[in-house]
Amino acid sequence: MRHLLVVFLLVPAMASAEIYRWTDAQGRVHFSEKPGGAGAEQVEVKPQVVERDAATREREERSQKYFDARRDEKAQAQSRAASSRAERSKECGKLRDQLRQIERDGRYFTTDARGERSYISADEVEAARSRLSSRIAARCG
Repeated sequence: MRHLLVVFLLVPAMASAEIYRWTDAQGRVHFSEKPGGAGAEQVEVKPQVVERDAATREREERSQKYFDARRDEKAQAQSRAASSRAERSKECGKLRDQLRQIERDGRYFTTDARGERSYISADEVEAARSRLSSRIAARCG
C-alpha cells in the first residue's frame, strides 16, 4: 500500500514515464519504470489535477516574483563581479607594463608644461619601482 501511495505522489514528475507493476516471490508488490519480474504489467497512471484557490495563486505569484528578483540580483552581481575582474586585470596589466618599462634601465624623464624634459634621478626611479611593486602585490596578488 505504501508503494502505491509513493507512486501517486510522484505521478506529476513521472507523467510521461511508463510504470510497471509486479509481485515478487514474497508477495510484495513493486512499481518501477522497467519491468522487474515475470508477469509485470504496465499500469496507466493519470495525473491528478489540483485546483488552487485565489489566495494560493497569489502566494505563488508573490513567491515567483521574489525568486525572479533574487535571480536578477544574482545575475547583476555576477555581471558586476565580472566587470570588476576585467577592470582589475586591465589595471594589473598596465601596472606590470610600467614596472617592466622601469626595469629596462633607461633614462627616465617627464615633460613639463613647456614641453621640456626633466630627467628623473635613480632614487626617484627606485621609489617608483617600489611603489609599482607594492601596488601590484596589493591589487594583483
